[in-house]
Amino acid sequence: MEIAKLGEFGLIDRLTKDIEIKNASTVKGVGDDCAVLSYPDKQVLVTTDMLMEGVHFDLTYIDLKHLGYKSAMVNISDIFAMNGTPRQLTVSLAISKRFSVEDIEEFYSGLRLACDKWNVDVVGGDTTSSYTGMAISITCIGEAAKEEIVYRNGAKDTDLVCVSGDLGAAYMGLQLLEREKNVYYGQINDLQKKIAEAKAAGNDAKLSTLNSQLSALKDFQPDFSGKEYLLQRQLQTEARGDIIQKLREAGIRPTAMMDISDGLSSELMHICKQSGVGCRIYEKNIPIDYQTAVMAEEMNMNVTTCAMNGGEDYELLFTVPIGDHEKIQQIDGIKLIGHITDAKFGQILVTRDNQEFALKAQGWNPLA
Repeated sequence: MEIAKLGEFGLIDRLTKDIEIKNASTVKGVGDDCAVLSYPDKQVLVTTDMLMEGVHFDLTYIDLKHLGYKSAMVNISDIFAMNGTPRQLTVSLAISKRFSVEDIEEFYSGLRLACDKWNVDVVGGDTTSSYTGMAISITCIGEAAKEEIVYRNGAKDTDLVCVSGDLGAAYMGLQLLEREKNVYYGQINDLQKKIAEAKAAGNDAKLSTLNSQLSALKDFQPDFSGKEYLLQRQLQTEARGDIIQKLREAGIRPTAMMDISDGLSSELMHICKQSGVGCRIYEKNIPIDYQTAVMAEEMNMNVTTCAMNGGEDYELLFTVPIGDHEKIQQIDGIKLIGHITDAKFGQILVTRDNQEFALKAQGWNPLA
């Protein structure tokens, strides 16, 4: 169905008609000029992300359901990174005529799966037209007690530096998808060139064969067996609310925290700069999945560089007082990778052979 047949409000009604409110802080959700929220005893956390087709996502290899899921999760992740609890979400879309009503329903189905996972209410947004592709703007609203909020500027000398999960897998998943896309379009372009030549030569037999090959190629699916984890990390982003819960249960409040969206090096430098400290990070302690290491070797890339600078892991990077060392060691899914130092010692990566290098922010820069 063409979106124009429904119109903006008809589309919104269709996408939001069965949304059920889950949070007491949501007084009024979709359906009026504004959502109405109530946080009488908590601080309100607000985060916004904008995702542009061709810059942040490529619909060649991410379907709309996964895109909706990822769009919500990257915002929910920001709330967890402040040690908060996500409660509400608004979604605004700019869409071109190539998208149908069913396409946008697929996007919303993924978005709502992410929201349902963390009990987040969709409370509003906007839709408009686009001449250049799809644009997505998500705002997530959360809550936290004033004393529980964790900023980036609280790291102290001797604090331990920790990360959740493993690093570099999302980046290697992107490299894999980009490689297969380039091979695919390279083969299509080569066949199209040969078809043009066969047409010019009037070779009908060869033309028929080439057209058959082109038709078969358009239905081709790459073999990603053995690399499923890399694709999952790139296409199905997960916010680490489970880690926040484990820290709370263990009685640990991080001194500084952020999620790893642009790369570990970049995020470490943010924390160090805002906290006025330095750090020592040990290469041997950086958690890297086996599939990540294999893929990096296959592509002749340095796996540590991928883990330090790849981005889109959406794992949590945080610091804790040294007195919490034993508690941290007992929590599955958290790895101690270094410690905070005085600012005069700089931000240092210690390699496996004990060489020292200054950290550099080489991660994702959307404006570069």
